[in-house]
Amino acid sequence: MKILYITTIGATMDFFRDVVSKAIGQGHQVDIACNESQRPVQEIFRQWGCGVYPLSCSRSLLDRGNLTAVGQVRRLVRDGGYDLVHCHTPIAAICARLGCRQDRRKGLKVIYTAHGFHFYHGAPLKNWLLFYPAEKLCAHWTDVLVTINREDHHLAQKKLKAGQVRYVPGVGVDTAYFAQVQVDRAEKRRSLGIPAEGFLVLSVGEINENKNQQAVIRALAQCSDLSIHYALVGRGDRRPLLEQLVRDLGLEGRVHFLGYRQDVASLYHCADCFIHPSFREGLPVALMEAMASGLPAIASKIRGAVDLIEPGVSGLLCDPADPASFAQAITELAADPEKCRRFRDNARKKVAGFDVSVVTATMLELYGSIQERHKED
Repeated sequence: MKILYITTIGATMDFFRDVVSKAIGQGHQVDIACNESQRPVQEIFRQWGCGVYPLSCSRSLLDRGNLTAVGQVRRLVRDGGYDLVHCHTPIAAICARLGCRQDRRKGLKVIYTAHGFHFYHGAPLKNWLLFYPAEKLCAHWTDVLVTINREDHHLAQKKLKAGQVRYVPGVGVDTAYFAQVQVDRAEKRRSLGIPAEGFLVLSVGEINENKNQQAVIRALAQCSDLSIHYALVGRGDRRPLLEQLVRDLGLEGRVHFLGYRQDVASLYHCADCFIHPSFREGLPVALMEAMASGLPAIASKIRGAVDLIEPGVSGLLCDPADPASFAQAITELAADPEKCRRFRDNARKKVAGFDVSVVTATMLELYGSIQERHKED
């Protein structure tokens, strides 16, 4: 079977390495269409024999390049003789389904994996006005709509008329890898300028408004225990604003901006607690990685995070708009090592259901069912 993956940016393909590798191992041909202008596809996909084709789509819904991308998809599908198009990311998925409309009448199947609808409970009105009508229309040209969290799954079943709506537990995390990482905790902390002792709270993600790291900084200022430190992994345009906030709150020396890192797996094992304060997520990969690493977790009570954390069992949930709730959660865990241990054990058990092997097996089963239908036709 010939499969075409379509994403807005090339780097998104990193999430699908395992399923693409195994699909190729089963004899499928897998190609990729995306915009590589800033974040290209990893070379490993080309080494596996994947054709990589340019798309002019962008993350902006109203960008003119998206109109061009519709025609590019149409030509790719017709010239390539694909049996299946699997599209990801909202803009590319809209372009893909528009471009595939006519070829679906000839037997082409289209899967769309929604990694978190822009419209959700509590989303801004503009998100509903822009993205909901587009998704509702494109659902008619979608054979299988895959959702990765329970809220989106329920909404899709109720509101979007796709051929099928399937739940798949995220993009998959290699839980065994994150669990077995070995690191000299004291030495690693020393190299980062973080005290070997004390309670270290860690977050991983782009420093932007949605990731909401400012709430944790404000929470830290409310914690009376001065041995609590906060480390941020990631880069983004809001870092200068957060650095100024740290100075304004007198938290120099307790907040550590670590920037972009390639040793995140080791950093999880240097922390005492993981915190994920986002306003919006689909199913947060960093949170799953941290849980697999054995970190007790604090997260916003939002879509996706509630699929992973059972409050009081595998972590704590907070109001993302309320720094005081984060301060209370951090203080609670810092003062209770036994609770941290219990959360850590339960988190590892919970995240096992989101392992990459589970996701890959589910996707390959879906591809197999589509292949069987092609044979019958």
